[in-house]
Amino acid sequence: MGLIGGIARTAVVAGTATAVSNRVSRRQGNRWAEKDQQAQDAADADAYRQQQSDQQQGYPPQQGYPPQQGYPQQQAYAPPPQQAAAPSQNDMIAQLQKLGELKAAGVLTEEEFAAQKAKILGS
Repeated sequence: MGLIGGIARTAVVAGTATAVSNRVSRRQGNRWAEKDQQAQDAADADAYRQQQSDQQQGYPPQQGYPPQQGYPQQQAYAPPPQQAAAPSQNDMIAQLQKLGELKAAGVLTEEEFAAQKAKILGS
């Protein structure tokens, strides 16, 4: 048998080990998938029983379930817009000073300065 026979025997052993390993992995994966499916089925059944119980007791359906007859749909309202906080006296002074500096540097014209000043003062 010699060298070729030893290599052939090693290949057969390695192939058999690989096949067995793959089969074991597949079985474990199937078992875990079955357990996951059973757990999901149980959770779904619990949720369904809870929904049926709530309906019998007259509770409205939970959010995420479609509305059912006999229960008015709840209206969703947007929160009221928040009022912008009025700028403090210090902020207004700082803005006016910066505006004056821009005018003095020649960046703003007299008209632009007056418009921005009126905007800051709110008039």
